[in-house]
Amino acid sequence: MKLGCVADDYTGATDLAGLLRRSGASVKLHFGLPKDRSNGDADIEIIALKCRTEPVDKAVNDCSEAARWLLAGGAERLYWKYCSTFDSTAQGNIGPIAEALMAITGQTQALYCPAFPENGRSVFMGHLFVGDQLLNESSMKDHPLTPMRDANLARVLAPQVKGDVGIWNRVAQKSGSESPDATHIIGDAVEFADLEFLIKNTPSNVLLTGGSALAMPLPSHMGFGSSEGQVDPKPGSRAIVLSGSCSQMTQQQVAHYIENNPSYQIHPETLDEKAIQDCVQWLESIGATETPLIFATASPDEVKAAQSKLGVAKAGALVEHAMASIAQAAHKMGVRRFVVAGGETSGAVTQALGVSQVMIGREICPGVPWVFSGSDECLIGLALKSGNFGAPTFFNDALQLLEG
Repeated sequence: MKLGCVADDYTGATDLAGLLRRSGASVKLHFGLPKDRSNGDADIEIIALKCRTEPVDKAVNDCSEAARWLLAGGAERLYWKYCSTFDSTAQGNIGPIAEALMAITGQTQALYCPAFPENGRSVFMGHLFVGDQLLNESSMKDHPLTPMRDANLARVLAPQVKGDVGIWNRVAQKSGSESPDATHIIGDAVEFADLEFLIKNTPSNVLLTGGSALAMPLPSHMGFGSSEGQVDPKPGSRAIVLSGSCSQMTQQQVAHYIENNPSYQIHPETLDEKAIQDCVQWLESIGATETPLIFATASPDEVKAAQSKLGVAKAGALVEHAMASIAQAAHKMGVRRFVVAGGETSGAVTQALGVSQVMIGREICPGVPWVFSGSDECLIGLALKSGNFGAPTFFNDALQLLEG
């Protein structure tokens, strides 16, 4: 193993895996901490955890254990991957995990850069932009779990960490100035060349952390990867779309898909076992040649109303449990292609299907590949999409790619 990566959710991990596969390197993705304690056998191994919104102590412990597994497998360098919108809280989890990994590796500084120019995420003067909007002026201000009300990444990170925070702005980079002496460094990047600059000019004593795009130059920089093509496997044709994300883009994707496909909406406020069984019975009535959508996707006002009644954690847990149960039922019906929107939903579905590791397939859109688990009749294909990724036609795009 050359590179070991720890990711804070399942969709972010597949995003990272898809981008790194472009290098031609072999990439293996583990969902949860691997039970097998043997050394890694791929160039790049990624461990996807569900620690994005967990309590800080648990998130730090889980990521530390994952880092130790990767280092024991021979990883020459660690990468800490989080969302390209840097969504977190005043308590964590981005900063505390970075400090824990620094303690494990002996590194003395950490670089933070969530920029993903290909998907419209950029950092300038330490501020995160989504397209041409500051983060706090984008739809992320209404994220149901981690609303982001400040685009100043240094100000967001400072309460999470013990060391000082500095900004390595783009003007300083272009003038040839070295990175600040601060323990925690926010790196500007507005185009891919900026990410290449950061990787090239960040010494080995600095822990690399960021979105998936910052990791893209690493295989070339570390001297591995190839140009050999890979052929994707082809799982059984029956498919389903499951959407738990309430992001602005996912709302558009759901609205586009339901125009021409069967759909069923579930609501957290009424989501008991009977409601789940009613949904499964509806699913059984759908023809095998159709691809139904089951969604909990809702507007910010509807989400707030459900959270006000149930609490944020319970509302999310109910949706995750329902999606997991529905995915298991669909699999029993012969479904082998799963398109899933939302990080927490993706985690729930993959766990419910018993998927622990996957091979990485072609990208549907930047940062979202198909991934495959199992073989022959047991082969499962999964498209795990972060909420704001993809075009309005994403669900159709994902399904059509497997027919190519």
